[in-house]
This record gives sequence, C-alpha cells and structure tokens, in this order.
Amino acid sequence: MQVVLGVGGGIAAYKACSLLRRMVTEGHDVQVVPTQAALQFVGEATWAALSGRAVSSRVWDDVHEVPHVRVGQQADLVIVAPATADLLAQAAHGLAGDLLGNVLLTTRAPVVLAPAMHTEMWQHPATVANVRTLRGRGVHVLEPGEGRLTGADSGPGRLAEPEDIYAAALEVLEQRVHTADPDDNGDEASSRAKDLAGWRVLVTAGGTREPLDPVRFLGNRSSGKQGVALASAAAQRGAEVTLVAADVSVDLPDGMQVRRVGPAREMEQSVHELLAREEYDAVVMSAAVADYRPAEVAEAKMKKSPQTQDGLRLDLVRNPDILAGLVRQRGEAPAPILVGFAAETGDAEGDVLHHARQKLQRKGCDILVANDVGAGGAFGSDQSTVHILRSARVPPRTVGPASKTATAHAVWDAVLEADDDRAQRR
Repeated sequence: MQVVLGVGGGIAAYKACSLLRRMVTEGHDVQVVPTQAALQFVGEATWAALSGRAVSSRVWDDVHEVPHVRVGQQADLVIVAPATADLLAQAAHGLAGDLLGNVLLTTRAPVVLAPAMHTEMWQHPATVANVRTLRGRGVHVLEPGEGRLTGADSGPGRLAEPEDIYAAALEVLEQRVHTADPDDNGDEASSRAKDLAGWRVLVTAGGTREPLDPVRFLGNRSSGKQGVALASAAAQRGAEVTLVAADVSVDLPDGMQVRRVGPAREMEQSVHELLAREEYDAVVMSAAVADYRPAEVAEAKMKKSPQTQDGLRLDLVRNPDILAGLVRQRGEAPAPILVGFAAETGDAEGDVLHHARQKLQRKGCDILVANDVGAGGAFGSDQSTVHILRSARVPPRTVGPASKTATAHAVWDAVLEADDDRAQRR
C-alpha cells in the first residue's frame, strides 16, 4: 500500500518515527512529507533511513516529476502526525504553500490527521471550527490524548500513541472497503457491502451511569467505541440504524437515529419504547450496562461528615437485565435477532469461552459476543479480541486482535448467518 506520512512541526514529530517504522515493517511503501518546521525537530536523514526513500518538503524538488500532484494522486492513504494547529488551519482553508499542503489538496485517498498541540490551542474556537470543517469534508481527525505536554504543561492535546494512530488508519481503510461499490470489483468485501439493505437494526453503546447524587455516579470503563463501530458498519452495509448511546468517548455517527441515555433503567425504557413503536430485524446490545445502582439517590450533594470519617457505605440494588427481558418479550417469535455482549476474563473455573458458553445459555439470545478483557484489554482500546458464539451446533469464531470496525463487520456477518439458518429451518 502506498502511504504518505505527513509530519507537522511539533515536538511530537519524534513519535512519527515509531509510526513510520511500524508501517514499513508491515510492508507498506511510505513516502514521508515533512513540513519545513518538522525538519527542525527530526532531520531528513532520519526519515530517509527509516522509510528507505528520499525525502522532500519542497514543491521545487524534482519538478519534472510534478511531485505536488503525483504524491497525492498515487497515495492509498495519507496520515499526518503530528498535525499542528497551524497545519489544521491550512488544511481547513485549502492552503498549499508547501508540498504537504499540495498533497492534501490533490489526494483522493482517505486522510487521517492526528493533532498535537497545547491544550489552549486545541480548545481555541478557531481550531474547533477547523476540525469541524475538516470532519465535515470526510477527513478523519483523531482525538488527541491527554497527558504531559511540552515543559510542565499537561492536558488534552498530546499526540496519540503511534500504535493507536496506526490502528485508526487501518480502521479507516476497512471502512472504505466495506462501503465500496459492489460493481467496482468482485472481491468478497465489496460484494457484501449492502447486504443489510432493507434491515432495521437497533444498537446500544457506551457505559451507563448510575447517579449517587447530583454530581456523582457509578460507572464503568466502556468507551462506546465498539457500539459506535457496530452502528456505523450496519449503516455502511445498507441498514436503517437506531443507536441508543449511554456515555461514550467518541463522536456519534451521522445518518442514523440517535437516542442519548444515562442510567440503565433509562436505557431499558428507551429500548422497549423503540421496539414497541417499530419492528426491528436485529437488536445488538453492546452497551456496558451497570449490574447495580444505588438504592437511594441523594437529592443534594453528599457532604463529608464525622459519620463518614471511616468511609461511606452504599446500598446497591440490581439493575434490570435488559437483554434477558428482550428474550422473554420476544418469546417464540423469529425476530428480532438478539445479540448480547459480555466482557469476560478467565479464572479458576474456566477460560473466557467457558464463561461465554454459560452466559449464552443463561441469556437465551441468538448470538453472544464475548470480549476478552483479560490483562486490561478491550476497554478504550482501538483493537480487541472477541469470541462470537451462536449455538452448540456452530463452532465459536474468534476475531482479533482486530480493529473495532473489523469486529463489527464480523458480528454482522454472524447475524446474517443466523438469519439464513432460521430461514432454512422455517
């Protein structure tokens, strides 16, 4: 794959060296296009040695090859890391004062920008507007990390880690494959691009928050990335999607009905209301629903007092099992196909698959996706490993480590297989 790696002029440019090494190791042909400012941090010799290709930042080098047009035209993917505030502004306004600016204007490949700057710059209204403009044009602007910046400063604006940028870039390419025109070629991914056309699906995402008082809550580490990926993948494959989103750390996709919810009971109410109003072909419960909630919610902020000097004791009650309720409500009806998610780890009683099989039988859903969260995996990460279980007759399928998008498409493949099995039995 032909990749252009643009490098902006920030101290985080050194991290792009690791990203470049990873891409070259994976077999990609990478052309590095640094800005003049970037070369103040990492020199041409470093980029040339790591990429195995000559490096230029000027439109006047090798003019006979028309680099200001050719580099962008020949790219399968363009990544810019770090993307400084100045670079984001130039890209948003279509400025082409250097080779990288020309590449961004001429390429028709997916573009991934990984911002890095001080918090004040990232949060400035001008940068916010530029990011909104770029995303509106289909450019993939990643969220920066939060942590130590230059000097003693700390906050949002830190360049994402190279592994996360690489994973995000692969996810963007996978999305492109699954939205390709089936008439363009005969490969499997393209031929199934609209195989959910005519389907109406409901997806839940994110972690529920159970209030303790007006300012505190019980929550979990779910980012909502997998649920959002599931909703996006279904829409890309032609489905009409309703997304019920609790707390999520990613932007919600356009082109679908979205309901925002907070605690588990609010999610349960929204799901039942939607199912009562519309007929859905599939319901995918990927949200991390809290098992318990406080028995009582304080009307005012709970204050520290002599009575709580040694600690605070909370009484918790069970939240409703939304998926189990949907199974009971559906009864013997063939639809909707119900998909459950479970975060699992192995223990002395058995491995992840052992616990997943028990949960599938206990829940009674059609498909169970077991997220292997051992050793801190899955939560917040751009990659995960899952086991997709259907019935005792069908061997479980393991997917991963893979991007959230790849996992999402594997889940929808399993949904379609389950639907085919039902049709054959009827």
